[in-house]
Amino acid sequence: MKNYLYVFVIFCSSIIYAQDCNSILIGEIVDFHDNSTLSGATIILTGLNKSTISKENGKFTFKNLCDGVLELEISHPECTTKFITVTINGDTFSEIRLEHHLEELTEVKVIGDVPKNTNSGQEDILSIKDIERNSGNSLGDALKKIPGVSTLNTGGNIVKPVIQGLNGSRILILNNNVRMQDMEWGEEHAPNVDVNANQSISVIKGAAAIEYGGDAIGGVIVLDPLPVIRTDSLFGKTQLNLFSNGRGGNVTSSLTKSYKSGLYIKAQGSYKRLGDLEAPDYLLSNTGIKENGLSFNVGKRDFLQGWEGYYSYFNSEIGILRASHIGNIDDLILSINSQEPTIINDFTYDINHPNQEVTHHLGKLNYYRRFEGFGKWTAQYDFQKNRRYEYDIRVGDDVDKASLDLQLTTHSLLTNIQFDAKQGLNIKVGVMGRYQTNFANPDTGVRRLIPDYDKYDFGLFTIGSYELNSNWTIDAGARYDFSRIDAKKFYRVSRWEERGYDVDFADIVLGDLGTQLLTNPVFDYHNFSGTAGFHYQINDKDHLRFNYAFSQRAPNPSELFSDGLHHSAARIELGDLRIKSETSSKLSASLERNSNKWGYTVAPYLNSINDFILLEPTGVEFTIRGAFPVWSYRQTNAVLLGIDASVYNNWTSSIRTDHKFAWVRGNDTETDTPLINIPAANFTNNITYTNAKWNNLLVSLESQYVFEQTNFPPNIEVFSPQQQQDVLLDINTPPDAYHLIALNTEASFTLQNKNDLTVGLSATNLLNTNYRDYLNRQRYFVDDMGRNISLRLIFNY
Repeated sequence: MKNYLYVFVIFCSSIIYAQDCNSILIGEIVDFHDNSTLSGATIILTGLNKSTISKENGKFTFKNLCDGVLELEISHPECTTKFITVTINGDTFSEIRLEHHLEELTEVKVIGDVPKNTNSGQEDILSIKDIERNSGNSLGDALKKIPGVSTLNTGGNIVKPVIQGLNGSRILILNNNVRMQDMEWGEEHAPNVDVNANQSISVIKGAAAIEYGGDAIGGVIVLDPLPVIRTDSLFGKTQLNLFSNGRGGNVTSSLTKSYKSGLYIKAQGSYKRLGDLEAPDYLLSNTGIKENGLSFNVGKRDFLQGWEGYYSYFNSEIGILRASHIGNIDDLILSINSQEPTIINDFTYDINHPNQEVTHHLGKLNYYRRFEGFGKWTAQYDFQKNRRYEYDIRVGDDVDKASLDLQLTTHSLLTNIQFDAKQGLNIKVGVMGRYQTNFANPDTGVRRLIPDYDKYDFGLFTIGSYELNSNWTIDAGARYDFSRIDAKKFYRVSRWEERGYDVDFADIVLGDLGTQLLTNPVFDYHNFSGTAGFHYQINDKDHLRFNYAFSQRAPNPSELFSDGLHHSAARIELGDLRIKSETSSKLSASLERNSNKWGYTVAPYLNSINDFILLEPTGVEFTIRGAFPVWSYRQTNAVLLGIDASVYNNWTSSIRTDHKFAWVRGNDTETDTPLINIPAANFTNNITYTNAKWNNLLVSLESQYVFEQTNFPPNIEVFSPQQQQDVLLDINTPPDAYHLIALNTEASFTLQNKNDLTVGLSATNLLNTNYRDYLNRQRYFVDDMGRNISLRLIFNY
């Protein structure tokens, strides 16, 4: 039997060696994305112990191959490794396409030069460490780390970002590629986003990124979760923050399951609870907050195509300072002019009236497909539902009934095609459609501040960038937006005639109910935006950027239709049906240096805005709810001039200093008076000590000096019933300059994996300084927050 087996093996071997093994395989490695050839790719013939590397033209050759089926393993430093089979039948040619695209690869690179959303515009990116240190704070508080970004506050818990002097509807917030629709027009309407749900946050100053919206005259805030690595893994993070001021804290946790196929599932949740906040000398009664949110992602990403489903829920219940609601005009005059709180109660976690409660639902479906040698197509549908309740101090059967009850529902559909097959040229064309409806509950027993309306939006844009050479990149874009708002609103006849609407808008009256008129205002807006600029890379450390942006913004419903008491704002607001789109022309530049030793950014800008819409105090009215200031919308021409600057220096491997400065001046050019609510100049200095050998110890001391705002509009006079004469109401005068000290320390420890636990201890307003900030709307009644000591624990697993 052994002899037969030996003969069979010799026979088979003779057949194998008799094969023609003189065939040649010639291959070419090309980029699937733009058909460019790839050099430096490693090609291995698995099982034959043969390998080679592609040349500059992408070609490679294997000789002396036997006919048959062979398996090749192809790898490249910036590509996903690929396995293919090739049938050899004589001399054979094979073109092999690799996925040469960083955005869909299996790893996330942490590099110093983070890709930006705009080439020529001013853009700043918040570090992950800064996001973690602000886990218990609002989005606005986190963004204050960026020069040129300040906040418009209503107390300590309602915080709106201000970018280079502009806020509200002029700032667009993009949450996981969804434009937030959450009644952002109100000055006390904080963004309904959980800062813990996103680990990538950047600020684009101005309308340089018109892809996101032509009406972003102030800027765009882009929030995104970090990309999920394409690997089989299960990981998560939990962070706990405890605060002395408010005697509470928050907890947030996330868990991600990823697969090598590109499939991933991620869940995140957070909860926050604080009681009454404290100024250095007294409690700020009824300033607690209760907040919770969750988000859920599921999707699959690979090079050719991918999809994602996303849902987020956010709910906040926020107390409004009790001392800000005044019973009569003379008490209001006394409170504002004396700047002492009229109501101070004992500490409590209870949130009483006045307060607001907001719930926001967001859902998204997204799909992309890449086409060989062409580009990438993306389509997205998103849905949002925002429900806002505002509660006033009421008596009787209406004590727990909301004074304002709004429900805003938005459906959006957008698609774009990115043409990036040609090296150095990137063009994107997109279209957007949106339908929005607002329902104002008529059963509140209070006059509706914002009416029922339907809003229709359509947008079309194109943007592009081109690399002239290794140093110069130019970009440009254009956008058209159409908006129609169709409202149904009741006006009191006295207010209708007082504002002259009986002359200008008689044709929109649907019915006369005696003391009230039912009207149907329908407005169409056609807006155009454009941008152009360049990025010049002087060398590997220095960069120069320049951008011009022209943008138009249609008025929001608050600016058009406000008519009555805005309860959580504690003031009467009056819109104007005559308001039209505002038009901005902005020039911005930045000179940047980034190196291991030191770096800086100097970024001046000039923003000229025609038909600028502003809200300013014009008087006082007494209602059955009490005495309230009257704030009215009007239009004028304005100019904002400013500069943002920062510099850092690594003095040693352990010691670093950072210095940041921001200044902006805003003027009404028609009346030659300053604009209201323009941030004061501020200067921040920080010194940081780090030592990797001592459990990654970090100690940082920060000094912030906010100058007194000397450029402000004049105060107004109001009639005092008690004094029976006009009295100067000191409502516009800014408070004094102030200086705050903050301390931050942290260290890392190993529990199961290396440095998986981070412990941090921070203190803001370390010296418990009494101060009032010009952009805090409650500065009329109380001091700002006092010292706040916080402990944070971050566990990665």
